[in-house]
Amino acid sequence: MSSNNRYVTGYVLLILTVLMSSCDQQLVSTDELLGADTVFRNGKIYTVDRNRTWAEALAIKDGRITYVGSDEDVLTLIGSNTDVIDLGARMMLPGLQDVHIHPIWGGVEASACDLNGLPGVTEYRSAISEYAAANPNVEWILGGGWSMPVFGPGGAPNRSIIDELVPDRPVFLTSADGHSGWANSRALEIAGITSNTPDPIDGRIDRDPKTGEPIGSLQEGATTLVTDHIPPTTLAVRKAGLHYAMNMLNGYGITSIQAAMVTSDELEAYQSIERQGELNLRVVASLWWEREKGLEQVEYLETLRTQYKSDLIRPTTVKIMQDGVMENYTAALLEPYFVPSNTRGIPMVEPELLKSAVTALDASGFQIHFHAIGDAAIRQALNAVEESIYENGQLGHRHHISHLQLINPEDIERFAELSVVANFQPLWAYTDDYITDLTAPFLGDKRMRWMYPIRSIQKSGGMIAFGSDWSVSTANPFHQMETAITRMSAIEETEAEPLVIEERIDRETAIEAFTINAAYVNRSEHETGSIEVGKYADLIVLTQNLFEVNELDISETKVMLTLFEGRVVHGNISEF
Repeated sequence: MSSNNRYVTGYVLLILTVLMSSCDQQLVSTDELLGADTVFRNGKIYTVDRNRTWAEALAIKDGRITYVGSDEDVLTLIGSNTDVIDLGARMMLPGLQDVHIHPIWGGVEASACDLNGLPGVTEYRSAISEYAAANPNVEWILGGGWSMPVFGPGGAPNRSIIDELVPDRPVFLTSADGHSGWANSRALEIAGITSNTPDPIDGRIDRDPKTGEPIGSLQEGATTLVTDHIPPTTLAVRKAGLHYAMNMLNGYGITSIQAAMVTSDELEAYQSIERQGELNLRVVASLWWEREKGLEQVEYLETLRTQYKSDLIRPTTVKIMQDGVMENYTAALLEPYFVPSNTRGIPMVEPELLKSAVTALDASGFQIHFHAIGDAAIRQALNAVEESIYENGQLGHRHHISHLQLINPEDIERFAELSVVANFQPLWAYTDDYITDLTAPFLGDKRMRWMYPIRSIQKSGGMIAFGSDWSVSTANPFHQMETAITRMSAIEETEAEPLVIEERIDRETAIEAFTINAAYVNRSEHETGSIEVGKYADLIVLTQNLFEVNELDISETKVMLTLFEGRVVHGNISEF
């Protein structure tokens, strides 16, 4: 669309607004009527529109974009009350979107016993002791963020470490990826976990190989044996966690999310903050599919969708966890791990039941958000979507599979064929100790070639979108972009080789995965995800141009300004 056409479109929208307004309103001047609320000029605006257009200027009126084009033509939209901002040739992008994140859980964890980023057991001990001393009246000591590689293959920490520090109160700390728990003896006692307690079908109690006694680490569904006894968080705590996450995300330029595991308690927190006028995010809520229940829960999920749907909150997605993770051998594989037990992992939902569940949810209008890491779980998810298409036809609900650590090459083209979006967490696609110590030795070179095959999915015609899985890893999208582009760590210096360099992507693709493609997943691409006339003014200004810096410096990018519907939610517009 030409600059003149964009101007005309913006002008018509404004005139229509005036004509529909109340006839008894006070008369306003033509200057006030036609003037934009805000004009940005002298910028490098990457619109991410269909033609990937660049612009110099844009105008905002009533929270929406009314003009995108040249510095010269935007002058006609500047009135006496218009704020005119000189971008100083800085880069502007549409607000970024994270399509797999745990904002409330991550925010609550940050204020609890936080082990994220600590290097080892010595530091864990200090953090646990300090938190316990600072919070003597806390009934349960909770938190997490411990790293599985610290405890070697299988990621199985021992309760004795915590028992030395906190013998009299229950302690339960989740691993950084959220798939394992670390309990002290008091917590195990409250939960009634002994050598006679059987493993649940969807998890594992780690045990002393000689005595059979539980050692304190619990994998996957076994964590619920303890968490079922933990008092629920209060609404105030959940809201505080969401505020923490929201401020962080706005600071990273994120204005829309898909929350990856949402319960009614979390929906209550989102709703409360929205009603207070404080929600600065568009939220697609992935309602949690309880795998111990069956198809009877579909009606309950429909009720939640109706009860909590609003302008900014859309509980229109259902999250189904189909397997675990590689590091504790619970990700479901087509061929066994190279471990003594010869396990193939744990399919969390029986594959035929998964087909029935996806078909029923699809027919009810839900999008499905799968967790699938191993190649068997990914195939089971694709098979379930295929079954739903056979039964219901292609309803266009934009089902997506997150994580996708190991995809069998025979399934690569099925993403495009079935219109399933590949929802990667790109920060994980580099050679770290999770890969070298806990994954590669138990998979072998042949399977390691297909670690996070982002480029292969794209080449086959599949759509790529990105999410962080925070608090599992940083929500900083520029760290994630750099790793997707280089297949190397964007956080720490390393001499390791890039992880499967053939799967690197270019800068355009990385940006699309956090903007227009993510908006497609969130079913909001007509309102967000690109800078175009009529869309919401969800916008960010960066400290550097992502196309002009060295690819190894992309992670150094900072967000100077974040707008949500034209309102500043991060940064200071007066500093421009």
